[in-house]
This record gives sequence, C-alpha cells and structure tokens, in this order.
Amino acid sequence: MALTVTLLGGESSGKTTLAQALQPLLQAQGLTCTLVSEQLRSWCEAQGRAPQAHEQVARARAQTDAIEAATHDAETQVVLADTTALVIAAYSELYFADRSLWPAAIEQQRRYGLTLLMGLDLPWVPDGLFRDGPAVRAATDTVLRRELQAVGIPFQTLYGPLALRVQQALRAIGTALQRPLTTQDARWEQGRRPWNCEKCSDPDCEHKLFTQLLQQRSTQA
Repeated sequence: MALTVTLLGGESSGKTTLAQALQPLLQAQGLTCTLVSEQLRSWCEAQGRAPQAHEQVARARAQTDAIEAATHDAETQVVLADTTALVIAAYSELYFADRSLWPAAIEQQRRYGLTLLMGLDLPWVPDGLFRDGPAVRAATDTVLRRELQAVGIPFQTLYGPLALRVQQALRAIGTALQRPLTTQDARWEQGRRPWNCEKCSDPDCEHKLFTQLLQQRSTQA
C-alpha cells in the first residue's frame, strides 16, 4: 500500500517546487515515487481562465481521481500529491461563498497518509496568469487550518527555504514509512538545522518556530 503524501497551501506557497525536489530524493533512496501534479493548474492553463463556480466540483474530482490512480499502481511506494480537493474546496468558499465541496474533500483527505501544509514565510510571486495576491494565499491558509483542525486531521507545517522544507518533509515521510530518509546531496544540507518538534500542527508551537526562523534570518542578514 503506497503512502500518499499531500502538500497543501494556497497559491505561491511552494507546493510544486517542494514536490519536484522530493521526488528524485525519494527515488534515490530506493523508493518508487509517483508525483501527481496540480490538475487545477493544468486545467487553467489549457482553458486560459480560472474555473467558474459550477466547474469546481469537476476540478476537485479530477485531482482526487489522479491521486487514486497513482495509489493503485502496485509498484508505487510513495505518492506525492501536489495539492488535493481540500484546496479546491477552500477556493470555492473564498471565491464563491460555496462550502458544499468540504464534506467530500475532508472525507478524502482522511484517507491520505500524510498532510503537509506549506508555511507562509516564502515571498509571494506573481505568475502573470491566475495568482491573485498574498491576501488570497493567507486566506486559503486560514480556511485550510480551520477545517483540518475542526475535523481532527493531523498535519505538519513546513517553514523556511526549500532546503529546510526538504529536510522537514523527509523527516515526516521517513517517520510515516518507519525508515530514516536523508537527502544524500550536499546542496540540500545547506538549510538543515535541528528539528525536534513533533507537534507541528500546534499553533503555539508553529508560532514559536516561525519566530525563531525569522530571528535567525535577521541575524544572518
């Protein structure tokens, strides 16, 4: 049975970059890893627009189906999902005041092995196409946390530059697989630092870690 690792967060939160970095690192350690890309992004690029309210259900289903198809591959050990239906449910609420997608998205999210939420410490970068701004990213983060905490789905939040997020993600995945995982690549060690918190979905704990990270950056600057 494959471990499904889901990366959640709003626009420009680092999901895709992290997923693309993790896949070869996992494969280098003998794990068969399938990356499921963000279906919503592919649809928007193909259509040249964002989906309307009545099209949101189909976009959520497309993401879920893509993840499910990957998990059914008998040789796959890890499925990396660059977003899930939960993010589309968040967009539906924020853009269309429609909460109808939450129940199905939450039910599906419960089935995944690991939920990793992207922190908001990365700079927001426009793509010239569909991204609306840091306020939307922050609002997406707020509703995702609200729903995950309300239904008791455990999650871990990743902060810092890519190298540090890679380390945090590998540790979480290794714990879920019950085997140690390393980067085996010096370029990813540059952002490494001790990470001992096992309660990354604790808001107080997150605030403390985030503050420490900002202080560290300020000192280095």
